[in-house]
Amino acid sequence: MNITIENILLIGSVLLLISVLVGKPSYRFGVPTLLIFLAIGMLAGSEGIGGIYFDNPEIAQFIGIVSLNFILFSGGLDTNYDTVKPILKEGLALSTLGVMLTAVSLGLFVWFMTDFTIYESMLLGSIVSSTDAAAVFSILRSKNIALRENLRPTLELESGSNDPMAYVMTIACLTLVMNQDQSLLATLPFFLQQMVLGALAGWGFGRLSKIVINRIKLDFEGLYPVLVIALMFITFSATDFVGGNGFLAIYICAVYLGNQDLIHKKTIMRMYDGLAWLMQIVLFLTLGLLVFPSQIVPVIGIGLLISLFLIIVARPVGVFISLIFFKMKLRRRFYIAWVGLRGAAPIVFATYPLLAGIDKASMIFNIVFFISVTSVLIQGTTLSVVAKWLGVVLPESTKIITPTDAFLAENPKTAMKEILITPHCKAAHKKIVDLKFPPNAIIAMIKRDGTYLVPNGSTIIESNDILIVLSDTEEGLDKVDACLLRSV
Repeated sequence: MNITIENILLIGSVLLLISVLVGKPSYRFGVPTLLIFLAIGMLAGSEGIGGIYFDNPEIAQFIGIVSLNFILFSGGLDTNYDTVKPILKEGLALSTLGVMLTAVSLGLFVWFMTDFTIYESMLLGSIVSSTDAAAVFSILRSKNIALRENLRPTLELESGSNDPMAYVMTIACLTLVMNQDQSLLATLPFFLQQMVLGALAGWGFGRLSKIVINRIKLDFEGLYPVLVIALMFITFSATDFVGGNGFLAIYICAVYLGNQDLIHKKTIMRMYDGLAWLMQIVLFLTLGLLVFPSQIVPVIGIGLLISLFLIIVARPVGVFISLIFFKMKLRRRFYIAWVGLRGAAPIVFATYPLLAGIDKASMIFNIVFFISVTSVLIQGTTLSVVAKWLGVVLPESTKIITPTDAFLAENPKTAMKEILITPHCKAAHKKIVDLKFPPNAIIAMIKRDGTYLVPNGSTIIESNDILIVLSDTEEGLDKVDACLLRSV
């Protein structure tokens, strides 16, 4: 079956429905949804029962880049800076030096074991050097695993921030493959330009986006998520246009926005969570359609060898060396090394050699796809077992309740207080978003002129308003008083 304008919506909606329905029971067995979506795409392909012919790496790459934008941005919005701050250095070391060491060690192994040139080997190593956050945490959530200390934030930060490094190394190595006369040092300016401009652009666009979101006055709440999507794509494309790393820029931009007070922030966060899931399904289905299983069979032998070396040697080498200067228990290092699932990003990066038309592009793509599948099968299905074996999980009786969880669950112990706003209060005639309200408290309702209002970030507090405030602790209410009642 060929994909046409007439049937693309029908085909897409049916595959999407199947993915959602099949993905639900897969959680019970600890099977990563990534693998389910890829399998459905392959079954729907020209060599599967669906018979859908799709062989367009350019379209697949475009879908992949758009999807990664949403996935990285959503991950950035969910990153709590206060949580990752204690392990910021460890996470950055893993997502930069760890990725580089993984790529180099695997590249040397491929060069030794195959007829690939050194640059082709390093290209393959670079493509599979980053981990997949979506695959990791879908399994951790399905098994309800609570990791000790700061292990989860470390994995979260690394998985969300290591794709930019892998992308830069992939493009640099691809350039060397296509221009054999260039030296490795010739790619250094490109590397520095990508990372520095990407970081600066992400921070700058983050600050600019906050101003635009909070100061623009839109008539409908539903338009604010649309505004954020526009700002996200502007951040990525503008950064890429000036020669920076767009993936790094949107991640930093999202982390900045996720830790600021924004109008309709809850609406934006909820929408991005749904869009991230949608983009993961679309991306994995597309990559599954792009693969021809008959072309995977010839590379199973070398692919399995490379995959095992990556899991057992290359990934641990990258983790242990990059964390050598940090104080961390050995069992935690081993678990971080094991949580190195390869997912969608490496397969998307593998389309770049295909579009560049280098000699071994098809073989590299098929090996990368096989590595991603075997990584999910071997590591993904054993994350909970290895976590318990290494003793890095909290006891089952231990349950961590965040302030957000408490509010959502309507905890009866939550402190509540009514606060009268006088004309001389600091909060009078100001938007809620501009108050720097304590993060562990919320304004549940406002009583104004005998009626009750449900506020949002753009609501202006007026004189004589009575605010019904909830907090997780009595101390939190004291901070609310300081925020609202201090005289101007």
